[in-house]
Amino acid sequence: MSLLQFLTIQAPAGVGGDSPLAAPMTPVTTVVQPEQTLSLWNLLMEGGVLMIPLLLCSIIALYIFVERYMAIRKAGKTPDDFMSRIREKLAEGNISGAVNVAKNFEGSVPTVILKGLKRIGKPVDHIEKSMENAGKLEVYKMEKNLGTISTIAGIAPMFGFLGTIVGMIILFFNIQHQGFEINNLAGGIYTKMVTSASGLIIGLLSYLGYNYLNAQINKNVNKIETASNDLLDILHEPMN
Repeated sequence: MSLLQFLTIQAPAGVGGDSPLAAPMTPVTTVVQPEQTLSLWNLLMEGGVLMIPLLLCSIIALYIFVERYMAIRKAGKTPDDFMSRIREKLAEGNISGAVNVAKNFEGSVPTVILKGLKRIGKPVDHIEKSMENAGKLEVYKMEKNLGTISTIAGIAPMFGFLGTIVGMIILFFNIQHQGFEINNLAGGIYTKMVTSASGLIIGLLSYLGYNYLNAQINKNVNKIETASNDLLDILHEPMN
């Protein structure tokens, strides 16, 4: 056997394309897995049936917040020179003119001051009492339905906690009947985490909205008290 024949026989497969022992090379194909994405809608849908009451709570809280915000803002609208106009009319002895000034404006302060102006001529303590009652009524109007937001701020996290319990039940059910595999556990974990997070977020936003509206009401109350005291001071001054 010649040296050339020996080298040809010992050549490995794939080396020497003309060799009868050379094997064709197989192309390697790589399977690319599609990128997994999770939208917000799909994430919320994983929360299960308990997302329905949480959705209702969020809608109710948002509606009440917007409605109350507009009502409180309207109640607090008072010109900066409102009491100056009242003082000017009363200093002239023009009580009817002061009444007309109060009637020309909407809001809690003009309503309370109008109640006091209509009682001029009666004892001052009677005027003060009438304005106090009118002020309480205005505050009651501004606080309407605020208790509902406070309730939602408390019960929304409880719904989330209930979702946690349901998720744990699903989790252990899957372990018992399908074995301890990550795919079997995903459903229960999704339900637990999504409902808990949603309940906490809704409760937190409702709590912040409730306190914000209360702060706006307190501002209006301070305006009412300041205007009422100013009117009482004016009544103690001699009129022309």
